[in-house]
Amino acid sequence: MKKPPAPPASAPLSPAQRRYFYFTAAVTGAAIMIVEILGAKMLAPYLGTSHFVWTAQITVTLLALASGYYLGGRWVDRSPQLRPLYLGILGAALYLCAAVTQVERVAYACLALKLATGSLLASVALFFVPLALLATVGPFLVRVLTQSVQSVGGSVGRLTAVSTLGSVAGTVLIGYVLIPLLPNSVTMIVSAGVLMIVAAVYLLVWGRSTNAKWMAPVALAVCIGCGVAEHSRGLWVSARHREIYRGNSNFGQLQVIEARDAPQRFLLNDYLEQGTYDIAAQQSLALFTYMLHDLARAYTTNLGDVLCIGLGVGIVPMQFAREGARVDVVEINPAMVPLARQYFGLQPERLNLTFGDGRLFVNQSRKRYDAIILDAFLGDSSPSHLLTLEALTAMWRRLQPGGVLVINCFGEFEPGRDFLVASLQKTLREVFSSVRAHSDLDPGQIVNVFFVASASELVIRRAPAFGDVHPFCRDRVKAVFAREVAADPEQGIVLRDDYNPVEYYDAANRERFRRELALSVRALNPPR
Repeated sequence: MKKPPAPPASAPLSPAQRRYFYFTAAVTGAAIMIVEILGAKMLAPYLGTSHFVWTAQITVTLLALASGYYLGGRWVDRSPQLRPLYLGILGAALYLCAAVTQVERVAYACLALKLATGSLLASVALFFVPLALLATVGPFLVRVLTQSVQSVGGSVGRLTAVSTLGSVAGTVLIGYVLIPLLPNSVTMIVSAGVLMIVAAVYLLVWGRSTNAKWMAPVALAVCIGCGVAEHSRGLWVSARHREIYRGNSNFGQLQVIEARDAPQRFLLNDYLEQGTYDIAAQQSLALFTYMLHDLARAYTTNLGDVLCIGLGVGIVPMQFAREGARVDVVEINPAMVPLARQYFGLQPERLNLTFGDGRLFVNQSRKRYDAIILDAFLGDSSPSHLLTLEALTAMWRRLQPGGVLVINCFGEFEPGRDFLVASLQKTLREVFSSVRAHSDLDPGQIVNVFFVASASELVIRRAPAFGDVHPFCRDRVKAVFAREVAADPEQGIVLRDDYNPVEYYDAANRERFRRELALSVRALNPPR
């Protein structure tokens, strides 16, 4: 039986080639992390930021890496020629350019599926192929750089270290520099462009092929073309609305939308409404802003010191400040402030603003407040670490005797879908002696639920000034204020830091809510 022919021996490497191969490993390592992190960010406006989306993106990344490592090993054993490897890097870059133009279409198609399934399929369609192609670099270069069996350990160690350091650089670059500085689409196309340059340099300098003379420049032209096309889309305009601002931030895409037929403006953060504003009257049009303020004012006699966890567009803390309260605000996203100032009348100099996580602030603070307003949202829900027994206990410690905690969350009271409201109610009752909840009671609908909790008995001490509420939502504010609701405590658990499965058991509600958000914005946004 004949032995299979041995692969052709590769020519000795020059020092310049060896250095370039290590450079290639570093760049592709960085690109893998950028695609992994940025991919989830690009899907967030449509699919949200729940653990399902991140789990899908990480799963697809790991599957792609495993496939790429296997493919690269088989590939290089057949032929150690490097031109196909760099053509693969070029292909990955071109695929990423195409993916940028298809994110919206793919994400909306996947909205029809369950969140876990849809996010997984969207990640596979958009990012599996380029990640797998980039993963072939490792085993390929190990084989080429290894001179003998005795040196294989050193080759693997050096190459893995260089690639990992590239991944570290890519993670830091995307997390601390590129996401808040550039739109996600631009960052992805720039990353693809860098990969194209890496491939083009090798093909033009060492590729020894006449095809490479035109292949690399054409690929770069495609990359530039995709970038120009994406940039030219600009801010969208429809018959009834126009987008007057769109930008990226560390905590999602921010958009300011203005109505054409009414003096209305609203801010979206990954399609979640953060505030609705009547430009002419300089008043909020949102139920939750009035409820948060009026519930705190009604259930306590003194509002000298107020803590707002979550700024939104600043309407609630500004109302407390206008009434003479000393208002501390903790906001995790600094990008909110200039938008709120420019478009929604925020006067940050009247507030004591701190940028950071609300729970960290509460844990470190020694100040006591007459009211704490918890109105923090990330993606489509309140961050779960702010709803645990330990977090609520820390807030209880920061309240004055007779002080109140007011929480805004989304929930549903229908049996089988009421895990969040039942669990939050049950957890609050472990900490506070008096707990109430106000809400629309719309069966089958996800609604704002406003919890009020205090160590003292909760009684109405001051009647709300409904005359100050915008006519657009005055009747609804009256109805919600008058309607007390309660969940079945048997449907929930006490949420703790060690066991807080809200995202899992509330997944159906969040999935439906995220779908409604994405489709509502799609109705505003004309087809592209």
